[in-house]
Amino acid sequence: MKKTALIMAGGKGERFWPKSRLTLPKQFLSLTNDGKTMIQLTVERILPLVDMEDIYIATNESYKALVKEQLPDIPECNILCEPVGRNTAPCIGLGAVHIQHKYDDAVMMVLPSDHLVKYTDIFTDTLTTACSIAEQGTNLVTLGITPNYPETGYGYIKADKSISGKPSYPVDRFVEKPDYETAKAYVEGGDYYWNSGMFIWKVSSILTDLSLYMPETYAGLQKIGQAVGTENETSILASVFPTLPSESIDYGIMEKASDIYLVPGNFGWDDVGSWLAVERIRGIDENRNTFTGNVTALNTSGCTIEGKEKLIAAVGLHDLIVVDTDDALLICSKDSAGDIKKMLEILRNEGKDSYL
Repeated sequence: MKKTALIMAGGKGERFWPKSRLTLPKQFLSLTNDGKTMIQLTVERILPLVDMEDIYIATNESYKALVKEQLPDIPECNILCEPVGRNTAPCIGLGAVHIQHKYDDAVMMVLPSDHLVKYTDIFTDTLTTACSIAEQGTNLVTLGITPNYPETGYGYIKADKSISGKPSYPVDRFVEKPDYETAKAYVEGGDYYWNSGMFIWKVSSILTDLSLYMPETYAGLQKIGQAVGTENETSILASVFPTLPSESIDYGIMEKASDIYLVPGNFGWDDVGSWLAVERIRGIDENRNTFTGNVTALNTSGCTIEGKEKLIAAVGLHDLIVVDTDDALLICSKDSAGDIKKMLEILRNEGKDSYL
């Protein structure tokens, strides 16, 4: 069966401020030493399975030029611009009706644009397995990351391991972000996986489940799908999409549907959720520091410092995040990395929108 992909690239990446901005969010930045941006790496790693003409990018109008610049081989008609953000369920549904218009039915991989994968060959093999399972019946497949520490910032998926010896497991349930002790028990138990936000299914399967569990969204998507390729496509999208309920695919479909399977993933995945991820990506020195740019340090440990040409002299700093850009400087304790979004809200309230 034909393989297609929808890459979701509409996020703002606020936890990576001040490098990630409204005009240049995280997925369009390079955080690796090869100079490639995260969305470029996302496309690159699926090319063994999906033709470029069958890759769709879901984003918004303000990022369309960035997508075209960074992914010039993606057909312009495959850049799907949401009029407003409506969470992942309507986003995925929009991709599904476009693929349905082209192929009637196909395998559809749904991937975030801002994750990193270390072992791409293993990732390809894992996706191949997931695709073969998705082709069977009405199966919905998700990739679950084998956890190696009790992370409290991720959702988890419990697999039913009563059936052994298979490349996948039925999903028992999806669970919200746990506290530390619960996460520790999940990791030690061996039945729980990190929710990667990556899904594989046939277009017909996900649209059927949308009709069953999110009928209002499905009805709106059908109106949009019927307009694809016509002169009314843009106006119908602009009028209908904003009326769709804002809902995640996890809550709207995955927590309710049957025939859900998990394929374990061990391919060096990182969701790059905040500045804390940089030390995992780039590594640390003997003092647990991760430096980028012109940095000189004395009695400094456990710090992530991101600069450019300007000298940053760090003296007696411990467990801090320092990010220097042309117009903004972030100084943040690692313990408070999750509060960067709150700072952006303060900036909005103070009318400092030019820094966002």
